[in-house]
Amino acid sequence: MEPLPRSDRAFLAALRRVLMAGLRFLFWTVLIAWGALAIHYSNLPWAGLRTALATAFVAFAIWGVWLSHIRHMPAVVIALFLGVVVWWIAIPPSHDRPWRPEAAVMPRAFIDGDRVRLTGVRDFDYRSRNDFTVRYEEREILLSHLTGLDAYVSYWSEGLVGHTFLSFIFDNAPPLSISIETRPEVGEGFDPLASMFKQFELIYVVGNERDLVGVRANHRRETVYLYRLNTSAEDARRLLLVYLERINGLADHPEWYHLLSNNCTLNIIRYANAAGRQGRFDIRHLLNGLFDGYLYHSGRVNSTLPFEELRQRSLINEAAQAADGAPDFPQRIRAALPQVLH
Repeated sequence: MEPLPRSDRAFLAALRRVLMAGLRFLFWTVLIAWGALAIHYSNLPWAGLRTALATAFVAFAIWGVWLSHIRHMPAVVIALFLGVVVWWIAIPPSHDRPWRPEAAVMPRAFIDGDRVRLTGVRDFDYRSRNDFTVRYEEREILLSHLTGLDAYVSYWSEGLVGHTFLSFIFDNAPPLSISIETRPEVGEGFDPLASMFKQFELIYVVGNERDLVGVRANHRRETVYLYRLNTSAEDARRLLLVYLERINGLADHPEWYHLLSNNCTLNIIRYANAAGRQGRFDIRHLLNGLFDGYLYHSGRVNSTLPFEELRQRSLINEAAQAADGAPDFPQRIRAALPQVLH
């Protein structure tokens, strides 16, 4: 093989230098940005101090990496970054915070063979989004009467990101909804970026559909879709037991919510895997606004209808608004849904 012409070798060498420079720039940019955000969202109690320290970290890192002529300054920046990482890792989650009422009580399950007693089951009466009567109750269920599973996909604004949660269906009792969420403090709202930097603990909200579904569809004005899953009763029971184990574990040991690793949809998939699900990771597990498409194309919902028709018929906002507060809320939101196929 003949050697490349000198001009080609020079071009390849220049291209390699550009690529390496680009990778170095990307590396340092990500490192500096992550460190600054970790400081900004740290557990220091003073917002002004956090902002000042984050700004100082960025300024020092930029000077040390790109402006200083001192040979070892990039290593100093790395050491400082590692110190921030160690600090961030050491920030513990807690159950002792001024929680918003809708996340104030951690549920717990007491399992005795076929019988399960649940405490901290939410059943609020809503007059508006922020005006409600707080009511937590105990509920007893029988695993032998668990017959099926339904999935919800709810959107603040329809797109690639939404919220997913499940309802467990019984033949002798109303459905039991379990929603994996952030646990906000008084005055807090959800912030996707902050959720990746230990700003929200995790909670499994256990409640009645009149509450968990109704508040989203009727008072938060989210767009809510309900899908009947063709899960067997046996698989649904295995999945519920996995959920109950996690609920008890979380009541004993708090955890951080994380948008990309410890969120609603990824945990649903993890627990389905533990209960016997067959299948690989799908990008729609992460882009959960597309989760209903995953359910359809993997055969977990009624696929005899075109997907768009199924989706249109699974939109329950109108039915939920008509049934708002009614004792037969679960039956009324399901009245027009396509039949589940086993």
